[in-house]
Amino acid sequence: MKVMKFGGTSVGSPQRMKEVARIFEPAQGDQSFVVLSAMSGTTNSLVEISDYMSKNNPEGASTIINQLERKYMAHIEELYQTQEYRQKTKKFLQEEFRYLRSFCKGEFTSKEERIVLAQGEIMSTNMVTNYLLEQGKKAILLSALDMIRTNENGEPDLQFIREAAMEQLEKNANYDIYITQGFICRNVNGEVDNLQRGGSDYTACLIGAALQTAEIQIWTDIDGMHNNDPRVVEHTEPVRQLYFEEAAELAYFGAKILHPTCILPAKYAGVPVRLLNTMDPTAPGTIINNEIQRGTIKAVAAKDNITCIQIQSSRMLLAYGFLRKVFEIFEQNKTSIDMICTSEVGVSVTIDNIAHLTDIVNELKMYGTVQVDDDMCIVCVVGDLVSGNVGFETRACMAVKKIPVRMISYGGSNFNISFLVKAEDKKRTLQALSETLFNK
Repeated sequence: MKVMKFGGTSVGSPQRMKEVARIFEPAQGDQSFVVLSAMSGTTNSLVEISDYMSKNNPEGASTIINQLERKYMAHIEELYQTQEYRQKTKKFLQEEFRYLRSFCKGEFTSKEERIVLAQGEIMSTNMVTNYLLEQGKKAILLSALDMIRTNENGEPDLQFIREAAMEQLEKNANYDIYITQGFICRNVNGEVDNLQRGGSDYTACLIGAALQTAEIQIWTDIDGMHNNDPRVVEHTEPVRQLYFEEAAELAYFGAKILHPTCILPAKYAGVPVRLLNTMDPTAPGTIINNEIQRGTIKAVAAKDNITCIQIQSSRMLLAYGFLRKVFEIFEQNKTSIDMICTSEVGVSVTIDNIAHLTDIVNELKMYGTVQVDDDMCIVCVVGDLVSGNVGFETRACMAVKKIPVRMISYGGSNFNISFLVKAEDKKRTLQALSETLFNK
């Protein structure tokens, strides 16, 4: 069995739904477990509807609901060939939009908002399942709300997910294609919630890990993870293989194709993740697994909207406890740190969340002189960068010899060397690294 995830653009129109349905048709004797996102644009509309409802503006919410309903109803004629499935799907969608309108009355809290946001995935999976049934496929729709649950910390309850997914398969053993929703789940209180980070990718990896499937496939509109940002650098190439840690580093530092946390369940379960292209299903894509290719640099990625904070103080010299006080300020303000560099009398850190920047700076001023540099960018080089590999860090540094570098981080990970540069130098940095590392 393979788990296959398709995003919103893959189910964004009747034609796209038909095309992806052909992709997840399993081989003879095999089974597919398919995770689908909401139809593209739907979640944004549901967010807008929720915003109107939270502001006690039922007229505004109703306008968006009506627009969304017209869009969905227009797809029915094109997607289905028989009157039976047109009517069946139309009735379901009418009930869905009637349900959405019911939230225009009464109190609207975050609990109701999460329910509203879940309806996009519920609608897309129902439509695709009906299409498969109309085509005579042995398909069944399983609710993610019965399988995916988070614990009291908001993290996936792995034991529950494993038991629930296995139970669903055992109860429905004679199907070729299983369909479920990405992104949505229930929380520890049994309320409708969502996975937030990684969304549908996270769902696919959780199910793949729980069922110990042969492979988890993440289908997008690009041929795997590239060795640089194709929007900035010409002639980039897909990376055919990545170690789990390498993929996580690239995802965290800007490779938008994958969320860094979503592959953790697959990593721990030892289930490979393959990134594939719905526009070119025959392309090999990128395989992410537990194999390390020694002596290779794989890719470059960049993370935008970085702020650098430098704290200088003579009190830091030979003083233990200074760094602990600094880090406690970031912890109390719920702000994570990306990079850190220290010297005898100073420490520089970078953050990508400036919601509490003013409070952080004011508290840091109790311990030293504070300087803030905004509009920065972290560019990372990812590969086998263990300290025993002589020359790799030199090649990376030589590539940026003509670019002003604010910070360098090396040694904190065996798979990453990072440079902090001004945002205006991002393009030059990415191009220089590609020229030096990949084009020779």
